[in-house]
Amino acid sequence: MPLPETLLTARWTDLDLRVVSGTWPADVHGEMFISAPVVDPRLSFQLFGFGAMVRVSLTPGTFGAPSDRFALRTRTIDTPVQRIHERVPDAFRGGVLGLDSPFGHANMVNTAPLGWDGRLFATWDVGRPVEVDPVTLQFVAEVGAAHSWGGDSFGNRKNVLPQVFSTAHPVVDRERGCMWTVKLALGAGGLEPTIVRYDGTGTEVRTWPMPGAAVAGSMHTITQTANWLVLADSGNFKADFGEIMGGDRSVQIDTEVPVYFVRKDVVEATPPGEPVPYERATVGPTTGHYYADWDDSDGIRVLFEHMDLTDLACRLRADDVDAHGEALNPAYVGMYQMAMSAQTVSEVVFHPGRPTGERAASNRFDWTWNLQLSAMDWSQAGRMAPTLHHVVFQGRRPGAMAQRVLQLYRDRVDPAEVAGDEQHASLATFRRGDLALHARWEYPSSADFPSSPIFVPRPGGVPGGGDGWVVVPVISDDGFRVECFDAADIGRGPVGVLAGPNRERVPFMLHSIWMAAARPAPDVERLRFADDLDDEAVASLPDELGGVVREVAARLH
Repeated sequence: MPLPETLLTARWTDLDLRVVSGTWPADVHGEMFISAPVVDPRLSFQLFGFGAMVRVSLTPGTFGAPSDRFALRTRTIDTPVQRIHERVPDAFRGGVLGLDSPFGHANMVNTAPLGWDGRLFATWDVGRPVEVDPVTLQFVAEVGAAHSWGGDSFGNRKNVLPQVFSTAHPVVDRERGCMWTVKLALGAGGLEPTIVRYDGTGTEVRTWPMPGAAVAGSMHTITQTANWLVLADSGNFKADFGEIMGGDRSVQIDTEVPVYFVRKDVVEATPPGEPVPYERATVGPTTGHYYADWDDSDGIRVLFEHMDLTDLACRLRADDVDAHGEALNPAYVGMYQMAMSAQTVSEVVFHPGRPTGERAASNRFDWTWNLQLSAMDWSQAGRMAPTLHHVVFQGRRPGAMAQRVLQLYRDRVDPAEVAGDEQHASLATFRRGDLALHARWEYPSSADFPSSPIFVPRPGGVPGGGDGWVVVPVISDDGFRVECFDAADIGRGPVGVLAGPNRERVPFMLHSIWMAAARPAPDVERLRFADDLDDEAVASLPDELGGVVREVAARLH
């Protein structure tokens, strides 16, 4: 069983979870928020469905659950485009990057939650972040008017829904009281990045272009130190225009990518709209996620979770044959191609001005296939002195690799070697600094599909990632469960497990975060959808569609 067969068919629903194994620690507290794409049969790639926000309460008896149950609550985020879609679904069709329509491109906000002093945001690589109420899980506002972002990423198109390429992982700078993110726009050299700053209130963002910088794939993550912003080309999701026009895919992911470094004080000293200088280096293999240490007094130290030979733009098709030569299980059509090699984790120290960084530590084991996501201590103290880093690997999955893609990469992989046995997933802890393996838990069944873990700090504990709990959601055809591990020794296995009363299944999910509490969104000045609309774009729509836009805008006052 390479993947759960209900991965792309199950539906989210509210649940009251119960302890089914072990003991749930009394000091596990707060809320786990999970972003997930809603399954949509119109889409050829199920990563691009409308975003749902899921909240799992880690304390029993809250949010309507009985005193011995843990509330899982979920809601499709009712953004302006989702509300428009509810009224005229037939106006939308499956596109290359989600749903297209006469209104423009839908912002799916389905990839990652982001917490900021009790506020909750949802993000996507191909849209602006939106704020979500942590209690009701309802849409609050998009971050910054489209014109303040510089408009559509593809030029001067006037749409009701401008398409703004961004990042799924903005960063919150608590010292400066802002969110740093990025916009990518089509330019002569590819997708060109612009630094974006949101100060938490108001209707606009400020921007600073980076002329000459270029991104061939996407910029799934940005990270920061005390003094620098760090931006790397992901390189694992590259557009193939031949494929877009109906041909076979011929583009491979990169072997190394550019990394850009921008000083925060230089940005702050530069008038908005004016270009900022940057330093450039390269790193490989490609990566989706990377995290810089806050202390940059002796160089910029970045932990990279590389995605060696993981081409996220290759979706599995109904006519595919898997790595073993068998017809692809129809249940996996619309999923992305699983990794074609084991993955590397490294720590690299950069000194801006030098073309490459120094690889200070690195590891890669025969079981580190399909690096999924990680958990760390996101507190400021934890960022200053990180000790342990917890990573989920989903195992080798040849039943979810297409021979078509292996042949595309035959100059870089041996299809016969890749088509080995199924491997079980693992949760691993690495020691920061030398990345030595501290502990590992191997999941007992190949049908277990763990997803994005979180770190829950122990109240009054030592910062750094080792004093607290690692909580992992696990997708399975046997039923969804939530497992809690002692962060200091995950190799002991889960100390407590939650599950639904009737083996309820859940679909594919993406990133998660921990927040200490869920409180209503504060009353601050934000963008109104009505004020973001381009009057010409609305007037150009047929009367029925224009009326829908105006109705939604009136309700979102």
